[in-house]
Amino acid sequence: MLSETLLKTTAHTLHGIGVSAGAVHGPVAVVSTAIGVDGSEAPSHDAEADSATVKAAMTHVAEQLKERADRSSGNSKDVLTATAQLASDRGLLKTVTTHLQNGEGITASVHNAVGEYAGKLQKIGGYMAERVTDLYDVRDRVICELRGEAAPGVPELKEPSILVARDLAPAETATLDPKIVLGIITEEGGPTSHTAILAAQLGIPAAVKVSGIVEVAHEASELALDGGAGTVLVDPSATEIDELSKRSARRTALLSGSQGPGLTKDGRHIALLANIGSAADASKAAAIDLEGSGLFRTEFMFLDRQDAPSVEEQTDTYTRVLQAFGDRRVVVRTLDAGADKPLAFTQMPEEENPALGIRGLRLGMRKQELLDTQLEALSRAYRATHGDVWVMAPMVADVDEARWFAQKVRALGLPKVGVMIEVPGAALRASRVLREVDFASIGTNDLAQYTMAADRLNGDLAGLLSPWQPAVLEMISFACKGGAATHSHIGVCGEAGGDPLLALVLAGLGVTSLSMAPKKVAAVRASLAMHDFSRCQDMAQATLDSSTATEAKNAVLALADPAGKDLRYALQLRGCGGAHQPTYAMRTPTVSSRILSVATDGDMIRTPCRSTFRSSGDARVDS
Repeated sequence: MLSETLLKTTAHTLHGIGVSAGAVHGPVAVVSTAIGVDGSEAPSHDAEADSATVKAAMTHVAEQLKERADRSSGNSKDVLTATAQLASDRGLLKTVTTHLQNGEGITASVHNAVGEYAGKLQKIGGYMAERVTDLYDVRDRVICELRGEAAPGVPELKEPSILVARDLAPAETATLDPKIVLGIITEEGGPTSHTAILAAQLGIPAAVKVSGIVEVAHEASELALDGGAGTVLVDPSATEIDELSKRSARRTALLSGSQGPGLTKDGRHIALLANIGSAADASKAAAIDLEGSGLFRTEFMFLDRQDAPSVEEQTDTYTRVLQAFGDRRVVVRTLDAGADKPLAFTQMPEEENPALGIRGLRLGMRKQELLDTQLEALSRAYRATHGDVWVMAPMVADVDEARWFAQKVRALGLPKVGVMIEVPGAALRASRVLREVDFASIGTNDLAQYTMAADRLNGDLAGLLSPWQPAVLEMISFACKGGAATHSHIGVCGEAGGDPLLALVLAGLGVTSLSMAPKKVAAVRASLAMHDFSRCQDMAQATLDSSTATEAKNAVLALADPAGKDLRYALQLRGCGGAHQPTYAMRTPTVSSRILSVATDGDMIRTPCRSTFRSSGDARVDS
């Protein structure tokens, strides 16, 4: 069960997912909830007039959010702008009007219309599913406006406090003052939610997915939070507060000495790279002490468009990314989209099971003009910069697909071609797949989903999706053996690569590079430096000999240097990716005001989309 394997809770301590490091303690402030639908309202008898009333309320909410955006900067400004655009969405208003025409009350119509939208986003899954919180925030604000009540949210804080909420809307998180908000703890959310993104940007310690925290907070007088480990102490003693602070200080000291290439204690090189999603991400990551980018997610250039970006536009972006990293490696993943991440201009039909449908390279093979344009742009950028560019295809399942892709890439003179290993079939046959290409990168989030037959969006199955599952690690082992047999580079770019403990196991299995949110590189580098490669191999074998994910992790903990425990972002098992997940949790992802349009019954659902699915920060993680 999730509560037993992921979020273990004692009478005094609760555990969730740490998303913004730091140790704090203080009094509790619980965020108020929305008032909801007016249970006494009459059915609509004039849909046109009521629709105009709703439109006015939505407009006012949008204007309030825009005003907040104008007073903000960086990620906060982007998030507030994107949420304001949701409040102005014409498709949403049209759906509300339909409910009014069916005789529903005015606040019920808003509630039910948003419910329809939310259901569609959850069905799409991944990053889009996590945007449901943003949509619910707009719903609650509009309903409060219609009822003449103050918007729900953060109470006025009279003293520095730790905020506790079921979840925080982006509009609430973006305007928090770090001087008075000591920390943030939510019962819901995920490592790539706006709460996680903005808390990290603001430097506020935070943990999400802390089961039971709202109920506990109403009775507690004080909380202590370790935002790195995701640990919450209820009414802590002075001794516990002191230990929490010391642990945080030890972690800071360990990270301050982390620099240079990724090396085990005895000098085995494991390249440490960044996940990025835009040229802006590249510029930020390139300024950090890391060895390049192990995953450039290119799909963000394709979102919120009625037509694909031109070869010139793509060339400009790829050129800027390669220039940012100079002679350092940049691994570019070609367009990873399909029925699960629909693009308006591909006109792909809806599928019963999009995770197993036309996505990744399968889309490129059916819409070859998209792939050809992208590869031509990459070739031009390479010729202009002579950068160290590696090009890989997502969702490769077999030798035929790998060969087909490799021929296309090599025909354009690009120096290195590879594949993503996310499908168990590709992992099991890695030695043959890798005969066709130069390298492979393992997407641990999807590999876990397909290996364990567990939907990444189903919270009840989160335990099965843990990257510590021995079956998932054995799939990675198969891929690494294939790499060794063909003398090919094997990287990991899923959420698992940024876990300082799991990184040791991956190195021991034979992985030669780890790509992650830039902010995680220092911890992984410090962890590697504490352990000989032979110890990493012992850890890897211990996981393969284990029967369960818990047993595997405990076996590695027993072999790890005790000093390294302070590096870990989470001491409990956790799922990877998805409502994620990343999968992937990871960088401090950049949020843009870009809007992803999803066609539904002729209307458009417009939802904010971050500039990197799992890049520069904590990960979905989608790898």
